[in-house]
Amino acid sequence: MTRKLAFLIRHGDYAQRIGAPSALQPFALTAKGHEQAKAAGQDIAKTLKSNDWHLSPTVHCSRQLRAWQTARGIVDSLVENCGISCELIEDEALAERSVGALANLTTDDIEQVIANDPRHDALPEGWKSNSHFKLPMQGAESLMEAGKRVAAYLTAHMTTLPASEQTQALLFVGHGASFRHAAHVLGVLDYDDIDRLSMHHARPIVLEHHPDETWTHIGGDWKSRRQNETPAD
Repeated sequence: MTRKLAFLIRHGDYAQRIGAPSALQPFALTAKGHEQAKAAGQDIAKTLKSNDWHLSPTVHCSRQLRAWQTARGIVDSLVENCGISCELIEDEALAERSVGALANLTTDDIEQVIANDPRHDALPEGWKSNSHFKLPMQGAESLMEAGKRVAAYLTAHMTTLPASEQTQALLFVGHGASFRHAAHVLGVLDYDDIDRLSMHHARPIVLEHHPDETWTHIGGDWKSRRQNETPAD
């Protein structure tokens, strides 16, 4: 029976605007982020070789620059370390939770915009990390909606992997919050752990997709948040 594995890889460190939801920020990786991407490719190459896993010739990433650069760095590193060449596919379905018309504003800016709009009540405390809250603005979605979007994308592409005697691995490069919520939707992360855990930059969480459409977490460690840590994703 063919085993199908999804590597979920959060982008590397990037020049995030302080105080703003990460969402659709257009900024690039830092030098540290580029090094993390290169190291990820090296580690993935070693994992594939040691387990005799076959890598799909496509690598999927979101359209945010930080995700594309991370995926590009991983692909280049795979070529350098094991001669594996992959096609890079960008898709909006792997994006972080959208805050719609309020994209790239700080949380203070967002709260002021809502306060100045007579159509809306003041935002509830903790709105930014509330999994089910959606800003009342065009194009906005909740974190859980983003997770369902990402989960559907993962499932669709894992289902279409060809049958093979070898274990098949497919790489997805995206964002911490939408990946965590997707993991919950897929049944591999408890709801209470969504806020308690995060993802390391450019270090894969490996999930196995089973023929009965269930998933299991088989590799990679979630990152535990420090007490009172402000989420950066």
